[in-house]
Amino acid sequence: MSDPPGTGPARGGAAEAVLDPDGLGVLVQVLKHRGRTVIGPTVRDGAIVLDELDSAAALPYGWGVELAAGRYRVRRRQDGAAFAHSAGPQSWKSFLHPERVRQWTADRRPDGGLTVRGEEPAEVSYAFLGVRPCDLRAIRILDRVLSGGRYEDPAYGARRNGAFLIAVECTEPGATCFCVSMGSGPAVDTGYDLALTEVVDGGGHRFLCRSGSEEGAEVLAELPGRAADDSTRAAAGRGVREAADRMGRSMPAGVDLRALMRDSLEAERWDDVTSRCLSCGNCTMVCPTCFCTTTEDVTDLTGDHAERWRRWDSCYDLDFSLLHGGPVRATPHSRYRQWLTHKLGTWHDQFGSSGCVGCGRCIVWCPTGIDLTEEVRALHDEAAEPGSPP
Repeated sequence: MSDPPGTGPARGGAAEAVLDPDGLGVLVQVLKHRGRTVIGPTVRDGAIVLDELDSAAALPYGWGVELAAGRYRVRRRQDGAAFAHSAGPQSWKSFLHPERVRQWTADRRPDGGLTVRGEEPAEVSYAFLGVRPCDLRAIRILDRVLSGGRYEDPAYGARRNGAFLIAVECTEPGATCFCVSMGSGPAVDTGYDLALTEVVDGGGHRFLCRSGSEEGAEVLAELPGRAADDSTRAAAGRGVREAADRMGRSMPAGVDLRALMRDSLEAERWDDVTSRCLSCGNCTMVCPTCFCTTTEDVTDLTGDHAERWRRWDSCYDLDFSLLHGGPVRATPHSRYRQWLTHKLGTWHDQFGSSGCVGCGRCIVWCPTGIDLTEEVRALHDEAAEPGSPP
């Protein structure tokens, strides 16, 4: 991050204002009038999920969450805060890199030939409202993976290009959050169009809003805000700083995770964790940066129409590494090790950064409560034991 967490919401000469809750309603309508599909958090089916918003009234005002390893519950809050909740079961990956995408269709013509039509990327102009700092970092990682290298994904690019990002700084981290350890929060640094910091105190319920792009400044100018005051700035900065001190989890301090993963391939701890792992792949499905896919072909009953679909896949699937002689990673031991060492280690070799942003989703949505921060700490402790290989 360019600045330590919470060192001041106004940076780089950004336009700045204070909005009340009604201002969020105007924000949603301004974005809709600009032709954008507004996606944000809302309460549904016992969880805070991401969905299209018709108005700001659908935001989860007065709702929070209780998180633990293998546990997620929504709970009522007394302060009416809209963004005092941690990461839910979805991430913005669900919209930028959807679970299923049709790639082409083929139809048999009367003359026996085939007409094949490639699927054009959907035309959509998103506005994401409520992007947490960890998820903002995750979007930048996906940008690098899916549109910043040799093999670009046009479907991703069509959804990502021009997306309007409204970040929300965290003032109440969850029990499974560890973004400070990964340098991805709780403050936002760059990559947003607007950034909000929610404040609920004796001065009322309000949002410190600053712009991070030209379009963000244009949108902010259309909102019914008032000039930012020192009291709100101080409260916003204090809330973010205090959140950094209340992380529910952390990685071992001062440990080079990349080197630890590289040097721990034969550690005994892998046997311990994989005795608990179900190889269900939940951690990869909820992870905001996991991007692996496979393809499947389907036909109708006549055989005259066929389609190819791309869908999410997981390195926990036995067939994921299937070659002509069988799967390369045939055991849960090898598959869990592959996931964790890639996420924290070899991702650096491929993409120049860690693949983990510290959101904690993999901990919450693991059915057996496997906590990767505990596993990393155990690997580090084992490596430090006398007689361990250097």
